[in-house]
Amino acid sequence: MNKDLLLHPVLISLAMITIAFALKALVDRFTRHKAEKKEKDIRYISHNIKHSINLATVLLLLFVWSTEIQNFALSIAAFAVAIVFATREFIQCIIGFFYLVTTRPFRVGDWVQVGEYYGEIAETDWIKTTMHEIDMHTYQFSRKTIYIPNNKLITNPIKNLNFVKRFTTHHFSVVRKESFNPYPIYATLLDKAKQYCEEFQDVAGRYNSIIERKLDAKISGPEPEIHFSTTELGEFKASFTLFCPTDKALEIEHKLTAFFMELWYSEAAKSELKN
Repeated sequence: MNKDLLLHPVLISLAMITIAFALKALVDRFTRHKAEKKEKDIRYISHNIKHSINLATVLLLLFVWSTEIQNFALSIAAFAVAIVFATREFIQCIIGFFYLVTTRPFRVGDWVQVGEYYGEIAETDWIKTTMHEIDMHTYQFSRKTIYIPNNKLITNPIKNLNFVKRFTTHHFSVVRKESFNPYPIYATLLDKAKQYCEEFQDVAGRYNSIIERKLDAKISGPEPEIHFSTTELGEFKASFTLFCPTDKALEIEHKLTAFFMELWYSEAAKSELKN
């Protein structure tokens, strides 16, 4: 009789786990089909459903094994403090997961910064968050995967960079040791920057307005900006600010740098001839 009583919850548990895995497989297949049909990233919906299935499965397992768990808990009462102390990191990670679920600072596919790490959210579970690392200087994936324990997401600031995923305020500088009056080339250089940004100017303007409404703050852009200054060593420094598509930022930077150097050497040659 005791053997039958023990076997009964085991069979029920195996059946529940099998059904849960089957449901998650169906959810994956369904969301992939929908994503391909609509050409839209809906991975976050799949993850939310799977988390709900996991939670329901755990609660049902606890209910099935409630009697055995109660007896087991009474038998280890003397070691309860030690067990909690040994598993405190895991408990904190689970608390961190519920913090993410309730506050929703990001979802799968968002670009975020956690501490000093930048990346695209690939997956979240009860223990960790998985990110594909991004180099924010080049806006490219570094081919590295970052695993962040969920408890770190409570103690570290989280910056959602999802606006940067499509358009970014790109800053770069060109420093020269030579010195002469650079302002005669300023208007030409600014016109060239506007020319490089002309093809997406309307979209950039609308996107800039959307971000300002979301943030309720004024941000730079969409017009390019150029500032001339000097470094701490007294070297000439040209600073560029562009509001442009993220995937075109480096291309425009290279073009503007090449055009600047062409103007610079041309103006330098004229200055030498005058002297």
